[in-house]
Amino acid sequence: MNYQEILNKGSQILSAHNIKSSNLDCQLILSKVLNKSREEILINLNNKINKKQKNEFDFYINKRRNKSPISYILGYKFFWKYKFYINKSTLIPRPESEHLVEQALQYMPIGKSMKILDIGTGSGCLIVSLLKERCNISATAIDISKEALKVAKINAKLHHLGNKIKFFDIDIDKFNSNKYDLILSNPPYISKVDLNRLDDDVRLYEPKLALYGGITGFEEIKKTIKKSSKLLKYNGKLIIEIGDKQKNYTIKIL
Repeated sequence: MNYQEILNKGSQILSAHNIKSSNLDCQLILSKVLNKSREEILINLNNKINKKQKNEFDFYINKRRNKSPISYILGYKFFWKYKFYINKSTLIPRPESEHLVEQALQYMPIGKSMKILDIGTGSGCLIVSLLKERCNISATAIDISKEALKVAKINAKLHHLGNKIKFFDIDIDKFNSNKYDLILSNPPYISKVDLNRLDDDVRLYEPKLALYGGITGFEEIKKTIKKSSKLLKYNGKLIIEIGDKQKNYTIKIL
């Protein structure tokens, strides 16, 4: 069987299970199996694969067919300008969360020494992205998930920032430290009702701990804002991601 034939077969299976990105996902999976770039695969479609590679491809296609997110299958996700290791212990970084990085950089002049805190760091994609852009930063990242912190530490090392970020396994409620110039957070903000409405690949596979924000969805937002008011320096900034219908009430909390 050649590359073209196995890609066609995989795409048919995924399409039959309503996977919208079936062609791309198949190419990415074959890229993982063969340890070759997508481009290399697409210009060598007549190349053959062996039985071991076919079995491995079928294994990953079956996972994807059952709605396992492609990023978990691949073991990485691109965020901002960089590649991040991820697994099922962390949320998959979303493009919309890049707005947090954009906003934060506006308050971080190049060359200025600053202290920043990342609440609920997950994969560490936010704090690592910021440190890649601004080197004069003293950074702290916290999370209540020990498994997520392991992933964040791996990403810090992969980007040669292992010694530049202090990681703590603690809830923001119990965290007491020095004052910060900037605090950023992407807290869990999905309500109980909305949690059950999420797409299968999110609802069934991504960690509930990083999604569920209490019955109303505001539990972690309130905690983050309340604690940040004590942890920020005078004129410091809090940048927080919230749901698309949570703006008005979040403004009231603030």
